[in-house]
Amino acid sequence: MIEEQVILVNENDEQIGLMPKLEAHEKALLHRAFSIFVFNDKNELMLQQRAAHKYHSPKLWTNTCCSHQRDGETNIQAGIRRLQEEMGFVTPLEESISFIYKAPFDNGLTEHEYDHILIGKYNNDPNINPDEVSNWKWMSLDNVQTDIKTQPENYTEWFKIIFDKFYEHINITEA
Repeated sequence: MIEEQVILVNENDEQIGLMPKLEAHEKALLHRAFSIFVFNDKNELMLQQRAAHKYHSPKLWTNTCCSHQRDGETNIQAGIRRLQEEMGFVTPLEESISFIYKAPFDNGLTEHEYDHILIGKYNNDPNINPDEVSNWKWMSLDNVQTDIKTQPENYTEWFKIIFDKFYEHINITEA
């Protein structure tokens, strides 16, 4: 099996190369990524708990889906593909904001990503892929915010960054 490649970018999100995903995380090189936030009609966010065997952030709760674009894919195309692969459903997505973050992990890897936030609406249960996701739930943004403050160790680093710095961009009731 060929290792997934990530798109290396500069600070303007301009592609400067491709690299195997693990190598990019070992070298902490800036690469393109996306984070999907799917809400239901009650404005609850669908969270996923990452699978136990993930090489970083296993068993932690995070946004609905996140991954990396493939060479030649738009942010929306990548988001729709990966949402189907991880959560077992497809829904229209809209681009929100993007930002750069860097988060080192205990295992020596570092996420250094130019992250694009994608927002969608969906009201049914997902059909999760157990290779990617161990559990899921709906939560109100207020409850997520409170839980992150009281139990930050239960959440991925990027999710905490997004929630702390970009709450107004993911809170669709304020849009």
